[in-house]
Amino acid sequence: MFDKLKIPDKISSRTEYKRKFTPAEMYRAFTLLPGAMGRMIYNRRKKLVDHEFIERIQLAVTEVNGCAACSYAHTFMALKQGMSNEEIHSFLSGDGGFIKPEEAKAIVFAQHYADSRGFPEKDAYESLSGEYGEKRARVIMAASQMMHAGNIYGIPYSAFIS
Repeated sequence: MFDKLKIPDKISSRTEYKRKFTPAEMYRAFTLLPGAMGRMIYNRRKKLVDHEFIERIQLAVTEVNGCAACSYAHTFMALKQGMSNEEIHSFLSGDGGFIKPEEAKAIVFAQHYADSRGFPEKDAYESLSGEYGEKRARVIMAASQMMHAGNIYGIPYSAFIS
């Protein structure tokens, strides 16, 4: 993904990062990836959650974790999908001005997933499942897990290239 993108110097020269993760957190995120990828492949076939919604979920996770490389890459993808600059900025700044009411619970869950470092409260997931149904909730969880893992590995990558 990054071979097509030249990360701007402003991003690649960053020296302060919002979050740091332990090797145990990196390992756990890595072990969750196969299941999350399977649910995302299933979603692509069944179209339970549309791609734009998934991109907004992933932008919300990235906002919490503060991964410069992931923010840049997902902003690029969101622009290609037709999201406006204002909507993208809203997600990356955490102001929530462009959150659609029908997506709000998922966006807040994604932020909670990242804020809890991948250990969301059981009640939060149950609320998500109650709102969207179990199959869609699993896709939302998978999108959050994938982005969280990407951030966990993207932050050291950003630090390395800076």
